[in-house]
Amino acid sequence: MSVSSFTRSALLGLGLSTALVTGALAQEKVLRIGMTAADIPRTHGQPDQGFEGNRFTGIPMYDALTHWDLSSADKASVVIPGLATEWAVDANDKTKWTFKLRPGVKFQDGSDFNAAAVVWNVDKVLNKEAAHFAPDQIGVTVSRMPTLRSARAIDPLTVELTTSEPDAFLPINLTNLFMASPAHWAAKLAAVPASVTDPAERAKQAWAAFASDPSGTGPFKGVRLVPRERFEMVANKAYWDPKRVPKIDRVVLLPLPEANARTAALLSGQVDWIESPSPDAVPQIKQRGFTVYTNAQPHVWPWQLSFVEGSPWVDKRVRHAANLCVNREELKTLLGGLMEIPKGTVPPGHPWWGNPKFDIKYDLDAAKKLMTEAGYSAAKPAKVKVLTSASGSGQMQPLPMNEFMQQALKECFFDVALEVGEWNAVFTNWREGAKHANARGANATNVTFAAMDPFFAMVRFTSTKTFPPVSNNWGYFGNDEFDKLIADARTSFDGTARDAALARLHARIVEEAPFVWVAHDVGPRAMTTKVKGVVQPKSWFIDLAPMSMD
Repeated sequence: MSVSSFTRSALLGLGLSTALVTGALAQEKVLRIGMTAADIPRTHGQPDQGFEGNRFTGIPMYDALTHWDLSSADKASVVIPGLATEWAVDANDKTKWTFKLRPGVKFQDGSDFNAAAVVWNVDKVLNKEAAHFAPDQIGVTVSRMPTLRSARAIDPLTVELTTSEPDAFLPINLTNLFMASPAHWAAKLAAVPASVTDPAERAKQAWAAFASDPSGTGPFKGVRLVPRERFEMVANKAYWDPKRVPKIDRVVLLPLPEANARTAALLSGQVDWIESPSPDAVPQIKQRGFTVYTNAQPHVWPWQLSFVEGSPWVDKRVRHAANLCVNREELKTLLGGLMEIPKGTVPPGHPWWGNPKFDIKYDLDAAKKLMTEAGYSAAKPAKVKVLTSASGSGQMQPLPMNEFMQQALKECFFDVALEVGEWNAVFTNWREGAKHANARGANATNVTFAAMDPFFAMVRFTSTKTFPPVSNNWGYFGNDEFDKLIADARTSFDGTARDAALARLHARIVEEAPFVWVAHDVGPRAMTTKVKGVVQPKSWFIDLAPMSMD
């Protein structure tokens, strides 16, 4: 249906006739989206469910100090001003940054956005003494900006952020720190019954109430949450950026983790848009008049490998063999063309490419030779277990793709066992690490990742400072050489020098192969032609605000 029963009931409750209500709601422009997530991503300002959460409950409802430019399908997405209009690192102390804030911005509850609100939002994940400290928001926030330490208001529109070490990546990382309303949260806290006396429990209940009735500064406002079923947002017509004031009245998010179910929902008219359609259904989807959008994205579908003692991946010959054993052209055909073939985390020609000496390609003979040298054979295969999910943000078609990998690597003397878990649990274990019980004995994990900034693309997987639970170095890969390469990049505040340092880092990552690089995503999504103004950017994200509905 194209209107919500919630809105219909509310209007009928005002005493309006059914005919009048139906006529009024028929004018409402409603966009219904079938997500790959099995649940609604958290709505309190720091979404879970991977970056599908940022895409659908983060960016639409909230703003960060810095934003990704999602306005072009042709140019690489870059960081632009968001709630901050400008920023600079202190020339004398490069652990201190000054951010100038956008004047006149209001939260959706009517309260002011200012420097105090920025401090409050930093404290929600960093200050355990803060009344509003939210432990459940730490994992999806701090792991994405591990050097951020504190915030200080200089004046109402100026804030100083301090990092633990010089970090040129901070402005990029801050795209993940969404600004929730302190005043709105305080109202939710005040409504917690006085009988609840434990401060941590009071804060937890206030955040739960906030999630059901959120308040950010974004172009959409959340109005109805039914966990695992639906989430509804309505247009914030008072949004501060005229170019992003929504033309769509209401967005309905529906979790549909199974690809065939998403496809059926689109073809039957239950939704207007689905993420990651079933590849074998794409011809039918197009034949039925729907539009399929794709674009090469900085997004990697890998196996991330364990370097824990006893893992077969400790041997570089085994890592190289696995990368050489995969016929990615064949996989691309299996996926209906909906992938790009990787040569590393970034493609050749990228400023961070670095011309690595190891060439990722399909070479079965070379792969078998390496495995034989490492002591493996058909009679004595390398036993590996891969933790994966049945669905989830960026996971593309995880079960068919992993089953393809299982069969492909069998030719190169690998015995691959697949351990399938629920997506959010697999994603959580990404920070817990390969040594954790929740890894279920796996020595590889299949969690896809965005590669649009240096920390996300490389640093969090190769620094000894990002071992679990700090960030996503699940497999404990790293050494002094990589820490030095990372430090060179992180302390290069000139763009050209930073790109050169990152190119050296990327080349060494490919050569050491802590991943099996399988695919780059193209972000396929299918929509009815009623959805207009769609820009499929070269990004994992997409902007709902400029879209319209016929």
